[in-house]
Amino acid sequence: EALNFTEMSPLGVVSCISPWNLPLYLLSWKIAPALAAGNCVVAKPSEVTPMTAYLLSKICADVGLPAGVLNIIHGLGPKLGPMMIENPQVKAVSFTGSTRVGREIAKMAAPHFKKVSLEMGGKNPNIIFADCDFDEAVNKSVRAAFLNQGQICLCGSRILVHQSIYAKFREAFVAATLKLKQADPLNEDTDQGAIVSQEHYQKILACLELAKSEGANFLAGGRSVKLTGPNEKGWFIEPTIIEGLGPSCKTNQEEIFGPVATLQSFETEEEAIANANSTGYGLAASIWTRDQAIARRVSSRLESGIVWVNCWMLRDLRTPFGGVKESGVGREGGDYALKFFSDIKNVCIKI
Repeated sequence: EALNFTEMSPLGVVSCISPWNLPLYLLSWKIAPALAAGNCVVAKPSEVTPMTAYLLSKICADVGLPAGVLNIIHGLGPKLGPMMIENPQVKAVSFTGSTRVGREIAKMAAPHFKKVSLEMGGKNPNIIFADCDFDEAVNKSVRAAFLNQGQICLCGSRILVHQSIYAKFREAFVAATLKLKQADPLNEDTDQGAIVSQEHYQKILACLELAKSEGANFLAGGRSVKLTGPNEKGWFIEPTIIEGLGPSCKTNQEEIFGPVATLQSFETEEEAIANANSTGYGLAASIWTRDQAIARRVSSRLESGIVWVNCWMLRDLRTPFGGVKESGVGREGGDYALKFFSDIKNVCIKI
């Protein structure tokens, strides 16, 4: 007989790289389990949104976190990234950001056999079946498409609607979208703020021009917005709804990461699943139906790390978070994050 037990030991030094869209949330989401597992952390926030990370570092210093345990560094990704990834003292890299950058990180880390967690892009399907709670599906689909100006990797930007309710859904979805208020982001009644940067603003506008060249029909939005007053120099884009484009066009295949949603219809469950799985991404999906058999059957066949049924962004932070295909490698959250930031050792003692 033998006694087997498992030891979890800290890795030592780990690197955490976070994006600009949810800067404090996504940075702390990595730092907390890395520290809890006993590691020292080198963390880099996006150069576009450095302030919340700076304030976090001041708080950590004020409460007496020992020097060198958490190291928040600021700078450009192309300059700092290789040092954070290739340094032999760094044993693991946790990254959230674009698929393009994630691919480069994977290349740099692979020769050193480092542990890598990559949470990357999404082009998420939102599947609306005919038996859905209609009003709930419309309201939550508007939120899923346009929250934070669509600058969330989990946004439901490809809305697939059963043909029997397509016209009704389109009318209600457009009407609800047109009610969204674009104004000063500091006002409590503002629904839509500005795009994060001029560079990203121009990228989204270029995507809208591409959609036009592909033959898109714009049901709402499609233009930039110029506000007056203190936000007159802000980069605002109208919430945009597009129809008339098939699953294979670039607008429905490539991540835009802005306030842009497309509408497509489907006739059969098989057609909906095939369309949902047609992109290179596989981060999140939503299903709207009262039929639990449909929900279970479809969710099991979706190539997605997360499937929400009759909800969106309903999170239990203990559950595994991450994607498949070009949306990522590995899982974050709860025990999954603690295990990633640990060396796991089996000890077998003969009795």
